[in-house]
Amino acid sequence: MKIKKIETFTDEYVCFVCVTAEDGLQGWGQVAPYFADITAQVLHRQVAPYALNQDSLDIDYLVDIIPEKEHKFPGSYLKRAIGGLDTALWDLRGKREDKSVCELLGGTPGVIRAYASSMKRDITPQDETARFIRLREEHGFDAFKFRIGAECGRNQDEWPGRTEEIIPTIARALGSDVSLLVDANSCYSPDRAIEVGHILEDHGISHFEEPCPYWEFDQTRQVKNALSIDVTGGEQDCEMANWHQMIDQRVVDIIQPDVCYLGGITRTMRVAKMAEEAGILVTPHCANLTLVTLFTMHLLRAIPNAGKYLEFSIEGHDYYPWQYDLFSNSLFDIKDGNATVTDAPGWGAVINPAWLAKSKYQISEVK
Repeated sequence: MKIKKIETFTDEYVCFVCVTAEDGLQGWGQVAPYFADITAQVLHRQVAPYALNQDSLDIDYLVDIIPEKEHKFPGSYLKRAIGGLDTALWDLRGKREDKSVCELLGGTPGVIRAYASSMKRDITPQDETARFIRLREEHGFDAFKFRIGAECGRNQDEWPGRTEEIIPTIARALGSDVSLLVDANSCYSPDRAIEVGHILEDHGISHFEEPCPYWEFDQTRQVKNALSIDVTGGEQDCEMANWHQMIDQRVVDIIQPDVCYLGGITRTMRVAKMAEEAGILVTPHCANLTLVTLFTMHLLRAIPNAGKYLEFSIEGHDYYPWQYDLFSNSLFDIKDGNATVTDAPGWGAVINPAWLAKSKYQISEVK
């Protein structure tokens, strides 16, 4: 069935994509959040012209041909826009075959262990600790990630001494029955990252994410080689050449592709396959409760080299107000620390009509 119509529904942060085939069947996807209104323009200008009137089941062809046609525009925005098309087409295929995307990818629906992921740096160690304890009691989380350093901080902390305080504070309060992860968001030089890494080792932290500027692969590999804990990264990378380099050179212990940043499920599955062949685990980045978390849930239930857990945002209306009221059905319930992939066709998501009614609407269609 050929693609006849591509519609977008957008605000500044979120853009949902609806693809309609010639028989009227529809699939829903999403571009990456943040400046999603810009990505929507890219989708209509640089993606839709090559997708309309093409076979809606030939997703591999489309995610390959569009970057070739737009070869003068490599980079994040084009991949984000392709991801909106790709994820909508997977939903469309799932509905056509009455299967979840997870099953289409070779997996089975079921539960996934989640870790409670904090995005906050403007929070005291004491308040972060209290929040984690409450979430453990309410939802059964047994894994938590918190922030250290400052984002792209050039070795500076969010405020002096915060990193050295928050690591032992959380480790002591939560004890050895939980898994603890940290994210430095490209803060450190290799020497400082290794210094901080030894503090993490001493307090039982198992996961050190993006210790150095993410584009400096050699720096990250230095840190990985110097530490006994897992050094991880990859969320920002959207070019397949970078992924080949990262995996072939074993820059990190665990890779963290983001389905929406990378350009959809098809491309992420290719990266996961490369990692599988290299014996590397995949713990994707999915730092908000838009469809990216649902995409990641389906992915993790389908790949043999899935990491230990699903990233799950714990931020409320005060931090990510735009991630709420997007869906009419419940997608992200956490019970006993687990999320669940259902057997609903496609992604199993129902976009909230009230949200759609308030969004900016655009359409590209076969004339």
